[in-house]
Order: sequence, then C-alpha cells, then structure tokens
Amino acid sequence: MFMNELQQLGSGFIIFISILIIWTIPWKGIALWKSARNNHKWWFIAMLLVNSLAILEIIYIFGFSKNKKVTKN
Repeated sequence: MFMNELQQLGSGFIIFISILIIWTIPWKGIALWKSARNNHKWWFIAMLLVNSLAILEIIYIFGFSKNKKVTKN
C-alpha cells in the first residue's frame, strides 16, 4: 500500500525530498558537532529535535558557534 502511494506522488516529489535530505544532513552534522565541542547543551538538544530544513543549524553555525580564543601562558 505504501509503495502505491509513493508511485502516485510521482518521482518529482521523491527527488525534492531527497534534495532536502541531502541539504539538511551536512548542516545538521556540522552544527551538532560545533555545539558539542562548545559545550552548548541546549543548542545541541534543540537542533537534534527540531527539523528546520537547516535554518536553525545555519543560524547557530554563523551566529552562535564562535570559537573562544585560547591563550597560552
């Protein structure tokens, strides 16, 4: 039954969903990695649970994940 529904939607829809997945996964991976390294627990949880088509992840990467400069004594 599920396959019949997919065939009715058409291959264009499947290609569109595939493109969205390919777009989202790298952004989510980078953002989760940066939030874990920066010890931003709440950002990590939010990005893990919310699927925003990479909008939340891009905001985090470019706005909130600035690395702290480490000074050596």
